[in-house]
Amino acid sequence: MREIIKLTPVFKEMIWGGNKLRENLGYDILGDNIGEAWVVSAHDQGDCLIAEGRFAGKTLSWLWDNHRELFGNAKEKEFPLLVKFIDAREDLSIQVHPDDAYAQVHENGARGKTECWYIMDCEEGSDIIVGHRAETREEMKEMIEEGRWEEFLHVRPIHPGDFFQIPPGTVHAIRKGTLLIEIQQNSAITYRIYDYGRMSGGKPRELHIRQALDVVGCPYKEEKTQKQVFREEGYDRTFLVSCPFYTVEKYDVRESFVLLQNQRFMIVNVIEGEGMVDEMPVKKGCCMILPYGYGEARIEGEMSIVTAYI
Repeated sequence: MREIIKLTPVFKEMIWGGNKLRENLGYDILGDNIGEAWVVSAHDQGDCLIAEGRFAGKTLSWLWDNHRELFGNAKEKEFPLLVKFIDAREDLSIQVHPDDAYAQVHENGARGKTECWYIMDCEEGSDIIVGHRAETREEMKEMIEEGRWEEFLHVRPIHPGDFFQIPPGTVHAIRKGTLLIEIQQNSAITYRIYDYGRMSGGKPRELHIRQALDVVGCPYKEEKTQKQVFREEGYDRTFLVSCPFYTVEKYDVRESFVLLQNQRFMIVNVIEGEGMVDEMPVKKGCCMILPYGYGEARIEGEMSIVTAYI
């Protein structure tokens, strides 16, 4: 099928959210604490509608269930990926995600969560938390229970264009002043370790210390990614990561190029600029799926896109 599957985002109000999804990405949304735009999602907490074409008004999960041929007859029970834009006006909670095996047993058969982040924009001097400094599980438990966060957490500076792979078991937190795109397994399982004492509905938000102590890897082993940049005529291609759950690449288009879609499906996210994908006008914030058998897509315009496939 040559029809592009264009999706309508699902927006999430968050205690730490801001207004950059409107101001920076141009979404027509109200409110100044919208923290997430789920732009490619078939999760039951946010199921994107198809924006146009012969399946307009149907959900992505419906399309996955009823037209699996558009996804190369992939065998997964549920659509496997979830893509978000995240705007952190304030720090997110310190958290960790389980792997598939733990979530299967302890979260009613849910998936675990491997994710990655591409930093689109951040304020000068911004930082992020990825990893911890405890050498043993006993030391980790003591640091958490005693609130020795500065000693425990691995804080690192960030700049636009930085990329992080976050495997299950990694202590992490997006911090204030950061706008990023997140590509992850289709899961919403998060264990909060610390939340700065913030209140929601008059009560502190729930922590999940017991589960976190079960799943945090100790000692922390950094999963380094090696960006590979290939300069081609009209565009640059940057290989970001490939793991058992997804492969992610970035294209910086100067003029035009032909993107070959020869996967079961390919998610295409515009993170900067504007132009055309075949006959479809696109701009920053547009996200779509090129279905199975789409073949060559002509990308025109000065823009940056991030692609993901399984």
